[in-house]
Amino acid sequence: MADDTTAVVWDSALLDYDMGDHPLNPVRVELTMALARDLGILDRPGVQMITPGEASEIDLTRVHRADYLEAVRLAPIDPFFRGWGLNTPDNPVFDDMHQASARICGATLAAAGAVWHGVARRAVNVAGGLHHAMPARAAGFCVYNDPAVAIAWLLEQGAQRVAYIDVDVHHGDGVQTVFYDDPRVLTISLHESPLALFPGTGFADEIGGPGAEGTAVNVPLPPGTGDAGWLRAFHAVVPSVVRAFAPEIIISQCGADAHRLDPLADLRLSVDGQRAAYIAMRALADEVCDGRWVATGGGGYALVEVVPRAWAHLLAVATGEPLAPETRIPQRWRTLAAARRPEATIPEAMTDGTEPPIESWPGTSEDPVDRAVLATRTAVFPLHGLDPHDPRD
Repeated sequence: MADDTTAVVWDSALLDYDMGDHPLNPVRVELTMALARDLGILDRPGVQMITPGEASEIDLTRVHRADYLEAVRLAPIDPFFRGWGLNTPDNPVFDDMHQASARICGATLAAAGAVWHGVARRAVNVAGGLHHAMPARAAGFCVYNDPAVAIAWLLEQGAQRVAYIDVDVHHGDGVQTVFYDDPRVLTISLHESPLALFPGTGFADEIGGPGAEGTAVNVPLPPGTGDAGWLRAFHAVVPSVVRAFAPEIIISQCGADAHRLDPLADLRLSVDGQRAAYIAMRALADEVCDGRWVATGGGGYALVEVVPRAWAHLLAVATGEPLAPETRIPQRWRTLAAARRPEATIPEAMTDGTEPPIESWPGTSEDPVDRAVLATRTAVFPLHGLDPHDPRD
């Protein structure tokens, strides 16, 4: 194991996953990497930059149907193409869609490979995290499901226990669907209630299929949940279940759209709260699987105000010391951001000026967040030998 090495997977070609006039704008990824570079994160000792290639047909068909791949190839050249979830407002077709989507998967595969083979302890692909894609359908801005493709590869390499932690504001439905009946994969998703938000799944009673009960864990949170409630829910569910499952590696989807400025959802986290979540995930990986952690990006539609700061914090946490929240943003980056998005409010510091509180789950409470936590714990904790009512579990 490379003790202090972190692989950062990057190539500007990853920006080719571009749906045009669409919320999922690749400028958020460009600005993330530019900010990380200007803050010196990518020059830290132990950072290994990896240039990815495209995932192969074999890689992709571990998750996706071959006829779906063919549809993705054909859709951009057929103006009348319909079906497979493509050519819709959420998933418009674009030139070289297959190649761009396969490269995103290739980047997450490269990250997983670096960690699994001991080249790096941790790895990050901020361009990844396309967690809604289904085996034969595009959905939620996602054509191919790179976290699922990487997990399927890990299983083929001999992994027996893989934990997937999804903190995007939307339920990680595609990854859950692919592995719902597989007891080797633990999928955990904290998200805004499916009663209020796409994709309408991720209720607490979705716990895994026959023979895999307890390996799907869902924490649906009420609209308006902020740092305190979100972090309380995370710590009341995630560490206990992950410790009980004892994974060999953790894969994270770190969508930044739970932030209070995100235009597509209604949770109320700050960048500081998101930073705290990344620190918690790294600590959990250090505790349970010798630090083996692969982090991907995901959603996030406040393209300048939030995503670059959140994922620069993610890169800092993965590569060494977390950035101090009060760190000032370099003027060079602010100039670039203003040039790319003249209408945006350009942030000046890496903090939203908040200090996320550390609160323990009380066990019994009428607070809607605490009731959601209890529903999740009641559904899955006994399946892991844990007491759903004991805050110490």
